[in-house]
Amino acid sequence: MIDKLERILATARAIPPGRVTSYGRLAMHAGFPRGARLAVAALRGADDETVPWHRILRADGRIAFPPDHPHHAEQAQRLRAESVMVRNGRVDLGRFGWRVDAPDLLLPPD
Repeated sequence: MIDKLERILATARAIPPGRVTSYGRLAMHAGFPRGARLAVAALRGADDETVPWHRILRADGRIAFPPDHPHHAEQAQRLRAESVMVRNGRVDLGRFGWRVDAPDLLLPPD
C-alpha cells in the first residue's frame, strides 16, 4: 500500500503550477484506474510543503472541502496565486486541467 501511495504522491508532484486535476485522474496517471479514494488517502497524509495538494479537485472541478472549512479558502487562494481562476469554489477543468501526453512515462512501472 505504501508504494501505491508514494506513486500517487510522486504523480501529484509532477502537476505543474497553474494546472489542476481530479483525484480520479491523478490516480489514473499514477497507474491506478478507478483509484480516486486511494488518491484521497494518499493526499490526506501528505506533507503540505512537498505535495501540491491544492492542485487536486473533485471530478467536477469543485474544491472538495466544504466552503466554511479553512482549507477551502486556502486551496482557492493557492490556486489563484498560480493564476488559476476559481469561481464559487470551482475551477474549469477544460481550461486549467493538466494534460499528460504520455502518462506511462511519468513513473517507472512497478
